Amino acid sequence: MASLAYSNVRDAVISNAAAFRCCRTLQPAGGAGTKVFPPTYAGSVYALEHRRLPKRELPIPCVLLDSVQSQANRMEEALQDALDQKRISIPIMEVDFTGANLIDPIGKITSLQVPHRIADAILRDSELDGMKFRESDRGKEVDSAGPLNATPLYRLCPTALFLGMWDSTGPKGGLGVKIERAIVAEIVGIGVALAEKNRGIRRDPLQIVRSVAVIGTSSDWTVAKDPKAKGALRPSEINHSSVPFDNENAGVTIESAEQTITLSLIALRRLRFPIKGKTSPDIDAAAHAVLAALALCAATLSAEKGLDLRSRCLLWPDGPMEWELLAKPGVTPERFTLDSEASIKLLNEAVAHAAKVGLTWIDEPVRLVPSKQLVELVRRSQEVTAKGVADEGGTDVVAST
Repeated sequence: MASLAYSNVRDAVISNAAAFRCCRTLQPAGGAGTKVFPPTYAGSVYALEHRRLPKRELPIPCVLLDSVQSQANRMEEALQDALDQKRISIPIMEVDFTGANLIDPIGKITSLQVPHRIADAILRDSELDGMKFRESDRGKEVDSAGPLNATPLYRLCPTALFLGMWDSTGPKGGLGVKIERAIVAEIVGIGVALAEKNRGIRRDPLQIVRSVAVIGTSSDWTVAKDPKAKGALRPSEINHSSVPFDNENAGVTIESAEQTITLSLIALRRLRFPIKGKTSPDIDAAAHAVLAALALCAATLSAEKGLDLRSRCLLWPDGPMEWELLAKPGVTPERFTLDSEASIKLLNEAVAHAAKVGLTWIDEPVRLVPSKQLVELVRRSQEVTAKGVADEGGTDVVAST
């Protein structure tokens, strides 16, 4: 089986090929039949559903092990790691909190780490050359971007062009630029059986008993003389003594898991890349090839980081990563291998070809500094967290990626 090369990607994007796809069967690292723990959603429940599958007469109970949004975040994390290791060079924007008066230092946050990519509030509420980012020349470029003018995003944040974005909080509000997601990936557990209860006990080596009460908080307490005194607490309430637990999220067993990744070349071909107001089929094709190569590189780098999705959910594939090209209906898809080094080479060749036809991007990060208001908001939030005050939180991260 041949390794996927730049010529394959370029031919695919200029033809009527529909997509590249990768399907892998996975098992728990502990072996078939061992427990895995899916993510929990609102109400502390698993995302359970029935799916129709090939060669199965009836719908099969399944559970979501990693969502489309989570898989996208893992691809961005892999790209960020490759950037930090200087294995790749792609445009990013970064906000530097170094030197900000914070309890817990943050350092730098990039457009690969924020929930809404280049449209994120962290970038919006930061400054470039002493101006609000969205009022700067770079920021105004984002205002003019869209599917028919994707050049500004290509130069500043190309990941937004295949992972999707909606500039819903920018100057245009709900009319801000929308870019559809071109790459979709998820991991689903097939043939799921729920464990009934998660039971156990956290053993205390000091063998502190509940009948000896304390008064105060976990950071400042004394032993109560009378266990019935006002304000008396059980030792377990300040994290001492053995504590039994019993909850419904007891994990699942599965027949297997399936990871599916689909990169829509049709979605990429909807994007146009004018230069000085003029479009060119050659430039558009070169840009589409770069985006396809970057998406394939992100998926490959993410896969090679492994599939340790969360505590007690480590999965292992049954074979190497292979890609199929859906070129023509009724024709057996051509198959390719692709490892990280080959995917980086593919990306570099695509970027170099695009530069030859006049489409370049910014290799150095666009560096922003957080506004005073943003620093104050972070600092106050850290103060509240340090005091142990519960926060109801929000849904931005869930809805964004």
